[in-house]
Amino acid sequence: MNPNLIQSSNGTPWAAWQQGAHLARATWMNVQQLLPAGRRLVLIAPHPGDEILMAGGLLANLRGREDDLVLISATDGEGSHPGCAHWTEHRLRRQRPLESRQALQALDLDLMRLDWRRLNLKDGGLPREEAFLVNHLTQVLRPDDVLMATWRDDGHCDHEAVGRAAAQAAQARKAQLVEVPVWAWDWAQPDDPRLPWARAHRLQLDEASVARKRKALAAHVSQLQTDGPRPAVLPVNLQECLLQPFELVLL
Repeated sequence: MNPNLIQSSNGTPWAAWQQGAHLARATWMNVQQLLPAGRRLVLIAPHPGDEILMAGGLLANLRGREDDLVLISATDGEGSHPGCAHWTEHRLRRQRPLESRQALQALDLDLMRLDWRRLNLKDGGLPREEAFLVNHLTQVLRPDDVLMATWRDDGHCDHEAVGRAAAQAAQARKAQLVEVPVWAWDWAQPDDPRLPWARAHRLQLDEASVARKRKALAAHVSQLQTDGPRPAVLPVNLQECLLQPFELVLL
């Protein structure tokens, strides 16, 4: 288990979330409402694969709109398997960005047109890099952009650092901030008061978008395979929650 992550033993199953009143009340919206034609999305992912978990369905809808997308990968994800002989930091530093490339191709995005920036910061060390992240995002952002980041209370130190930095940069540049819970699906409960339910919206996805998101997620083999007695980094319950016909966003 990643020591930088708050994680439950088995995770909260989707069947439990389905019973939650707060989630049921979250307003539905479509991609066009969140990101009208001509408006740019700047998405910052703490680790390779987070962009798919956060917004794989949204990204699948940006095929042909790659000029409206800036993807920032903060780390190479080398810290996902601490102490593992097979998935060493050296191997992961090469493997996980390759998985991200394959995943983006599975979404049918044209990578030649995509502005994809890799910052190569240390996995697990983003809280120490918040000032750098704020500065970088502030330089990238335009006032009319939509800035998407992991939620600042998501339970992983890197996710939270990215969320805090994004909030500062969005405020400074007057961009719209969209936060996305990822690990909260694992540790939180359906009516958990720690989640800002008043800001929650469900971004509707069609079947084709969910299918492409599922295919993209499958490219992240390092995060999905068990390693001897070690469970996969991404629990099955978490995957199921994040492969529903919507993506939960906090506006």
